[in-house]
Amino acid sequence: MDLLNTLVDKGLRRESPTREEALAVLATSDDDVLDVVAAAGKVRRHWFGRRVKLNYLVNLKSGLCPEDCSYCSQRLGSKAEILKYTWLKPDQASAAAAAGVSGGAKRVCLVASGRGPTDRDVDRVSDTIRAIKEQDESVEVCACLGLLSDGQAERLREAGADAYNHNLNTSESTYGDITTTHTYADRVDTVNKAHAAGLSACSGLIAGMGESDEDLVDVVFSLRELDPDSVPVNFLIPMEGTPLAKKWHLTPQRCLRILAMTRFVCPDVEVRIAGGREVHLRTMQPLALHLANSIFLGDYLTSEGQAGHTDLEMIADAGFEVEGAGEVTLPEHRASVVRGGGCGSHEGGGGCGSHAGADGDAGCGSHAGGGVCAPAPASTAPRPAEEPRTDLVAVRRRGAGTDLAPNA
Repeated sequence: MDLLNTLVDKGLRRESPTREEALAVLATSDDDVLDVVAAAGKVRRHWFGRRVKLNYLVNLKSGLCPEDCSYCSQRLGSKAEILKYTWLKPDQASAAAAAGVSGGAKRVCLVASGRGPTDRDVDRVSDTIRAIKEQDESVEVCACLGLLSDGQAERLREAGADAYNHNLNTSESTYGDITTTHTYADRVDTVNKAHAAGLSACSGLIAGMGESDEDLVDVVFSLRELDPDSVPVNFLIPMEGTPLAKKWHLTPQRCLRILAMTRFVCPDVEVRIAGGREVHLRTMQPLALHLANSIFLGDYLTSEGQAGHTDLEMIADAGFEVEGAGEVTLPEHRASVVRGGGCGSHEGGGGCGSHAGADGDAGCGSHAGGGVCAPAPASTAPRPAEEPRTDLVAVRRRGAGTDLAPNA
């Protein structure tokens, strides 16, 4: 396919595709999806080899958010039955982080719901960052606290933060349909503040909220212009109790095309599969590793993910390897001017602004094994492909904020 050959050549040169080419990727048929994955996989391997970076989420403060982001289970007015708790103490957060690191995570993402941090909140998170670094100075720490005020990004960096996450989520033209309590411009401003402070910027999107192909292309091109080091791609989990609970628009093939388009537009950037991979990609997750070079390990902020050991087995079985703590994630031309990768989850209304589980990301629906996620029993009959997989959505009841062992 001439389109794919052209996109591979451009990706190897770090050249942007045209808008029409990006739209054409999303318009390819399911019959062509393996060709699309193979082409984008060449670009992924050129810049990142067969390494997969593991990231681990720690939800520092869950629920009770004043923002009205329609996708989020922590939003104002949410009826989702999620865990709700105020700030974890630094020792609690560092213990949660240690569980992820022991499971293979290279980066810990500290997330808190809310519009944005107060100065006292920045002090709390700074203490937590220091506690984690004292425990293991090689751990990368990404903060995800919502909209930043002047000087806060600098304070986080001084405390040892490596990165800051704040997602654009969707196109500027449709942003007001998703959130009314802050603006798209507010989000762009926070990403720029992180950049200016010398933090590695992380910003991504949420697919599956009813957006058009044009919206997806718009937001990914906007991300390329912002030039974050990490672009998390979230797939909406329509959690009961949120305004988008009935939006089940994604198929595994659609998700793969979205990831491929993102890779072609952002060829040398850490592309992370964030919230929703288990629910929407399902058994096609290994194919997605040919497009993205980063995933979250274990659970998300308010929902359960695939068992941590299953993530590791999937990576190995697909012929990839977990990126080590001593390896540099980004290509040399990017790594020489930044400190690291990024976070990128989709929870927390204003807090994280991304979708890694807040709205009910992935889950196996079991707490078997003392908090370790057990596989769901096999279905006795085939399930129509278009039927929503609500059975794969489970609210997180273990890990941070509970007395149960985390899934890592």
